[in-house]
Amino acid sequence: MTTLACKISEDKIIHEKIENSTDEIFDKLVEIRRDFHQYPELAGDEIRTSKIIAEYLSDLGLEVRTDIAGKGVVGILKGKDKGRKIAWRADMDALQTYFPEKVSYKSKIRGRQHGCGHDIHMAIGLGIAEVLSKLKSSINGTVYFIFQPEEETFAGAKNLVKDKLYSDLAIDEIYALHVTALPVGQIMVRPSELYAYQKILKINFNKKLSRDDAKDLHYQIRNEIQRKIDATSPWEISKAFDPTEGIGNQNTIFKDYLFLDERYHIEEDSNQISIIAGVYETNKSNLLNILPKIEQIISESEHKDNFVSVSYIQENPTVLNHKSLTEKAIRKLTDIYGANAVVMSFGQIPYFNDDFIYFQQKTPGVYFLLGGSNLEKGFNALNHAPDFRVDEECIRIGVKLFSSLILENTQSE
Repeated sequence: MTTLACKISEDKIIHEKIENSTDEIFDKLVEIRRDFHQYPELAGDEIRTSKIIAEYLSDLGLEVRTDIAGKGVVGILKGKDKGRKIAWRADMDALQTYFPEKVSYKSKIRGRQHGCGHDIHMAIGLGIAEVLSKLKSSINGTVYFIFQPEEETFAGAKNLVKDKLYSDLAIDEIYALHVTALPVGQIMVRPSELYAYQKILKINFNKKLSRDDAKDLHYQIRNEIQRKIDATSPWEISKAFDPTEGIGNQNTIFKDYLFLDERYHIEEDSNQISIIAGVYETNKSNLLNILPKIEQIISESEHKDNFVSVSYIQENPTVLNHKSLTEKAIRKLTDIYGANAVVMSFGQIPYFNDDFIYFQQKTPGVYFLLGGSNLEKGFNALNHAPDFRVDEECIRIGVKLFSSLILENTQSE
């Protein structure tokens, strides 16, 4: 047998081990996920969650660091030889919501729910750690498992990368995923922005403008500023995962748009009245033109004399995947698990975002979307939605594929 044939045979055996190991721990991971789901903790308060994670990683034999940038936990898995330093990130915090739940393991804490899927992310992160800990002799380098607090507030990743520990780790590449309303088990990625650029703007007027006038102006600005494919509505988030119009179709309605959110609120004080709304843009080069365009629309309206100012009051950066790392990940996953292992995104999702970008600003990184919907079972994994529910089979897919990807990456330059 040739050297190449031996290498192919060895690779096949090790990925079969990953698949078998994933199957062996799957039921345990489901139990852990459901425990997290029943005891959700909000951003900055991930006390019980971080304790469970730290104990789990420690029991696997990993070196564990705790209380990183708040309640962050880092598990360190050292391989047999020196090599690349690769990180996997999972977020931990829950949401403050009161949606009714249709599962037996619903939240036991009123007003707190894992309505975004971070419980799924933690189970997958722990699963990858367990699978790879059993294959330590095949790892060249070090794998870091970062369990991050405060993602929903966009504070956790920013604080964590400022921590001295993160600098000391000198990570070469970092990966993460987010479960969402794609078909269960589907992995989607894009070598650029996965989400739209999102900003919250505030338009100020003097008190001579009435609330009714402010409402009319909001809709006028919205109608005049928007850019979209004719007769489409990229603000309808459920369509982002539609097989015809959604981001998985090359002709998606989500690849070139600008719109002002139809949801808005009016704020008043003793001096002025303000319109506050979100704006969503797919093209970074157009961002500088938005405020001048709004000023122009107002200047040509009957309320131009009431106008005071317009500015952004919140503007988080958007997830931006490293091009060559993304292409490399796609190649490796399809080589191991077939041509359908990964599908491409051709658009950018509005409304959603992730503070994983703060890791990507420091370390080359790739962020994937993981399908959690199963319409035959009545599961719709649209995040932050009232009927959010995930098919737990996606845990198996996430652990298997990304254990293989990380292992492969530790073995290559």
